[in-house]
Amino acid sequence: MRITIFAAGSQGDIQPCLRLGKGLKQSGFEVLLAAPQNFSALSWEQGVLFHPLRGDVQEIMAGETGRKFMERNGANPIQSILAMRKMLGPIAVQMAEDALEASREAEAFITLAVFAPFGKTIAEICGIPLILVEPTPMLPTGDFPAPGFPIQRNLGRLLNHLSGFMMLQVIWQWYRPFVNEFRSRYSLRTLRGSDFYRILTSTPLLSAYSPTVIPHPRDWSEDVHITGYWFQEDAGDWRPSAELETFLKAGEAPTYVGFGSMAGRDPERFAKIVIEALAKSGQRGVIATGWGGMSVMNVPGNVFVLDSAPHGWLFPRMSAVVHHGGAGTTAEGLRAGVPSVIVPFTVDQPFWGQRVQSLGAGPQPIRATRLNADKLSDAILRAVKNVEMRRRAERVGKAIRAEDGLGNAVKIVQKYLGAQ
Repeated sequence: MRITIFAAGSQGDIQPCLRLGKGLKQSGFEVLLAAPQNFSALSWEQGVLFHPLRGDVQEIMAGETGRKFMERNGANPIQSILAMRKMLGPIAVQMAEDALEASREAEAFITLAVFAPFGKTIAEICGIPLILVEPTPMLPTGDFPAPGFPIQRNLGRLLNHLSGFMMLQVIWQWYRPFVNEFRSRYSLRTLRGSDFYRILTSTPLLSAYSPTVIPHPRDWSEDVHITGYWFQEDAGDWRPSAELETFLKAGEAPTYVGFGSMAGRDPERFAKIVIEALAKSGQRGVIATGWGGMSVMNVPGNVFVLDSAPHGWLFPRMSAVVHHGGAGTTAEGLRAGVPSVIVPFTVDQPFWGQRVQSLGAGPQPIRATRLNADKLSDAILRAVKNVEMRRRAERVGKAIRAEDGLGNAVKIVQKYLGAQ
């Protein structure tokens, strides 16, 4: 059976789709990943066939408009609408057309739930079933406020639920005109915001996170499958440098610090805060600069700087991990069984910071706009020294490592598509 998987966004958005594609291929499906051209090498490395889409979302987010969005508009749902339309306008319909072209011979279509209206349109045109994937919860629930909602504390069941509907409408407004322009080309009816919710609730949804972290809310249907995280179980040909191995063996386990691309337009500020916080806390550190991230120079001898390393290899060797709270990085931190210090910048990152704190696997998250060396030093010391926090992190890690999220997801796809 031939399946096209459509994904766009940052590497954190692409990876779950790629890992699912690899798992489906290993179980006998013919899989084609339709994603921006800049992810072609990543796809071929995993042995998944690739169809390029026009438009590089990662490049857009690294540009001036994207960085402003991450620093300001990403924390304000209403302001985010105009910013996202400005960024998506030149590429949204092009990408949808390319994804459609990749699906002409497909027998099923899988896409990120955030693109559900595009996915529904392509599935309608091709006459094939649709399955959705989400790395972060999208459906409204009374159990917790919606990721991306400005207030990330329990508001009570009614307000939690309303926050979910509000965020769905915000996401819908991000690309409403582009969805309907695409649909009009194929004489399909115009979609409304209520259709977005209807698509999400009437389509099989694979939630690529752990039930240990987010138990299945009772107000979600059985078509929402919380499978467990989808990890990449091998680091490929990656090997640590001799210098990194020497550093790790030279003393106590260090603290990892990395914000990916989130350091925004002031990477020097974050680098200075991190180095000062490590000094104040007396901790050895491993700093990952990331693409477009921190600019680190003149570090002391107890700090090691690297571009990147597979989190699955690196995090278990740390005493604690400090990061921005992206869904994938949070998953790796929890799996490693060490405390996480979350410094959220935007969108769903505050949500994951609160989840980690609620599990007792990390201290209270520190908003990036309020970060300073004293706050970060205090948080690192709590993560490293608090015995109960470390025990809870270990328990969560053990539970997550016992799950087979990707295997569960593949079985669910097989069931829905009637393929064994």
